[in-house]
Amino acid sequence: MIKAQTKFGALIVITASMMVLSCKHEIPAPLDVELLRLAQDTSGQVFYHFSDTLLPRSAGSGHPQALLRTWYNPAAAAFLDSMGAVVPDTLFANGAAVVKELYASPGVLSLYAIMLKRSDHPNADQDGWVWAEVEPSGEVAIPSSDLGTACRGCHSQSGHIDFTLMNAYFP
Repeated sequence: MIKAQTKFGALIVITASMMVLSCKHEIPAPLDVELLRLAQDTSGQVFYHFSDTLLPRSAGSGHPQALLRTWYNPAAAAFLDSMGAVVPDTLFANGAAVVKELYASPGVLSLYAIMLKRSDHPNADQDGWVWAEVEPSGEVAIPSSDLGTACRGCHSQSGHIDFTLMNAYFP
């Protein structure tokens, strides 16, 4: 009887191990979970040009979604002018967050592209930004551990203000 229980117990451990190893979804890093929560927390958000209207994808966008809208947390909104555009020559302070909501079509939110100024974090790039793309479901498309590698190429283009591009494409 004891021998049968031991074999059964070993079978359970092996089966559970196989299930864990075969799982294709990685558990998001704590910072990526924090960034998703930040993107979903709409308290105090200020939209670019003070408008929550969906805008068409710009010609210079690296994002394939058809529509977008961009908002700023209170720390980032402090760097918007009276028209709701980013003040030229701005360098955002630590704690500033810029969230771009990307829509496949009206009403179909497919991705959050998130920039968080947090120069003290190991996932920050050389300019202090933490970058990530996270689906509303929590699936991480581009993890913060990427250090902005997938984002900086486009966000470094002419006309950026501290790597933000709304003024360049939606003046």
